[in-house]
Amino acid sequence: MRRLLILSLILSILGIQGCAGQKINLGKVLDGISKATQNGGLTNDEVISGLKQALQVGINKGADSASRLNGYFLNPMIKIPFPPEVQKVETALRKVGLGGEVDKFVMALNRGAEEAAKEAKPIFINAILSMNFSDAWAILRGEKNAATMYLKRTTSEQLIAAFSPVVEKALQKTQATRYYSDLANTYNRLPFVQKVNPDLKLYATEKAIDGLFILVENEEAKIRENPWARTTDLLKKVFGSI
Repeated sequence: MRRLLILSLILSILGIQGCAGQKINLGKVLDGISKATQNGGLTNDEVISGLKQALQVGINKGADSASRLNGYFLNPMIKIPFPPEVQKVETALRKVGLGGEVDKFVMALNRGAEEAAKEAKPIFINAILSMNFSDAWAILRGEKNAATMYLKRTTSEQLIAAFSPVVEKALQKTQATRYYSDLANTYNRLPFVQKVNPDLKLYATEKAIDGLFILVENEEAKIRENPWARTTDLLKKVFGSI
């Protein structure tokens, strides 16, 4: 039974490419799973459980990648830049020799996001565990980012609520708040400039969540396109018997 369960998850969500480049027709896979459920070989619960396990293998990699040191800061896809709505602040401060302080702020901003990203995994897991049969089949039959879109739809509000206080605390811990306050005050003292005071916590929270979903979407695509690179030894072993 466990073998069938693991096999179902591989075929359903991971099974685009087999060993030695062997191609597997996803339509036939879906049809096979459907017939298996109808004939009693697999239950609906087993299909859902297989998908949930597969999602946890890959999607958690996105959360782990974001939450490690330099997960945001050294990843150009998700690095959080100086707030674009006050880009003129960065430009002006660099012109007057304060580029180093700007760089410290950007690093602290990304450190805050990395700290907050640690809150994502339990939220994602809860959403995956709450998935019903209809959700599972929609993901199986959907686009390569169908699971990511499901998570966006079901977790965004929770992520904002969870990230916001953590981001605020992390921004203070990493001194991003102080750096930005100092930079903004310095800029606001320059002659002939319009005063700025953007919501740093909101900006950092939104960018942290955006970056997280970029990583999750990339991981989902990798799972679908190349399961051999993303799964456990056990899943590889079972998949190799197909």
